[in-house]
Amino acid sequence: MKASTDTIKVLVIDDETSIRQGSERILKRMDCSVLGAANGEEGLAILAQKKVHIVLLDLKMPGMDGMEVLGHIQADNPAILVIVITGFATVETAIEAMKQGAYDFIPKPFEPDQLRIVINRAKDKIQLQAEAEKLARDSRRTLADLDMEKSRIRTIIESLPSGLVVTNTEGNIVLVNPAFCHMIGLEPGTCMGGHFTEYITDENLGLLVRDISRGRYVDFEEIPTYEFTLGDDKYYIARGRPVLGERRECLGAMVAFQDVSGMKVLDRLKSEFVAKVTHELRSPLSTIHEQLAMVLREMAVEEAGTDQHLISRAKEKTQGLISTIGDLLDLSRIEAGNVCHELREFRLEELLTSVVDFLKARAEAKKQTLSLSLPDSPLPTFTSDPLALESIIGNLITNAINYTEEEGLIEVRVDKVGDNVRIDVQDNGFGIEPKYLGKIFDRFYRVKNEKTRFITGTGLGLPIVKGLVESLDGSISVESEPGKGSTFTVLLPVPR
Repeated sequence: MKASTDTIKVLVIDDETSIRQGSERILKRMDCSVLGAANGEEGLAILAQKKVHIVLLDLKMPGMDGMEVLGHIQADNPAILVIVITGFATVETAIEAMKQGAYDFIPKPFEPDQLRIVINRAKDKIQLQAEAEKLARDSRRTLADLDMEKSRIRTIIESLPSGLVVTNTEGNIVLVNPAFCHMIGLEPGTCMGGHFTEYITDENLGLLVRDISRGRYVDFEEIPTYEFTLGDDKYYIARGRPVLGERRECLGAMVAFQDVSGMKVLDRLKSEFVAKVTHELRSPLSTIHEQLAMVLREMAVEEAGTDQHLISRAKEKTQGLISTIGDLLDLSRIEAGNVCHELREFRLEELLTSVVDFLKARAEAKKQTLSLSLPDSPLPTFTSDPLALESIIGNLITNAINYTEEEGLIEVRVDKVGDNVRIDVQDNGFGIEPKYLGKIFDRFYRVKNEKTRFITGTGLGLPIVKGLVESLDGSISVESEPGKGSTFTVLLPVPR
């Protein structure tokens, strides 16, 4: 029922023609549609054929009286609002009619304003009833949609090929999908309500899930991915996100698990292939390089000119290939976890001073300034692999020299930050565009533009640096701005 005034239909049942006509004039001015009936039988006949919202019903009529008509209306259509019309002598009857379900009454004779007040009250009630019905329909539809949505979500979750776990703020599991059950060797549908660490015992992963569940991460981008193994060459990557409520409060964590075992096997085969090929190539290339050097020495005596230049270029190229092969072998060993750290005690200040002094000649050849800034207080003695650390810092400084113009500035800064030693290698060189920052640690990747296209290199230096840093339980990051330079930051844990 649409509850607006232009659809309100009123039926006046009264044996007095003047009452029917007078009521009709007043009600039409109120934008109501008006019907009239001279007795109860006629009124009930109209109600059987037409939809009516309000009935003005006289209680005293010949034949079927108002109370009987009211009984029929209540039985057949109780939604109709019945307003009884009564004289002074029938007030008690009007009260009885209201007990039987009549909405209101109006005494006879009545003034137009009295009728308007009663009808407006009835219209307001109809309006409220319509709105209540609409809300009820919307609520039923919303609940049905929600139930359907829940069914769809559950179907999607159960169909995911990746494992999925949802925990509460205490780290207890509240939802899993069949893929996760298969991953840890449980039958699908197994009741799981224990703590996450009861099913996956990796301690660091358990700590990560706990921190996510408790809302410890404000910036989602800071949440790390975590790689772990369940044995039998089964490797997985876990990615977690907090589950947030309507007020952005943390309700728990959602953790997705991706099986990367196949990728690990492929990566290992590739590394083994690269290692074998490069090992087989290094010996013949070294022989060619030595023979070219011998020819150049002989030609220097004979002053061969043009031929000597061509052979010099060939010697340089073979040296470049030998360097590339060495880098590939280093990278293969790092990826295979075969980095043999020769641990010994050393002073970090002395090691860095040695590396910087060694590379100063190369920087001065480009009229660059290379400096080392050490903290005022002495750094703790390191027990680590000095050769690995020399390679890390040497590569970063060499990159800075290569990618900085003549008369540029390169600074190596060292400081202790909490439980870590921080080493910054900063330059004011070409810089790196933001879109390339995520790729510079990829193997063979080199940023090429009009300023850097003449710089030679294999694109393996930074991947080697990253691998060595991670093998020392450290981390490396970079900040850069085109035209202003770059800063590479290495964080290394201080040995306890």
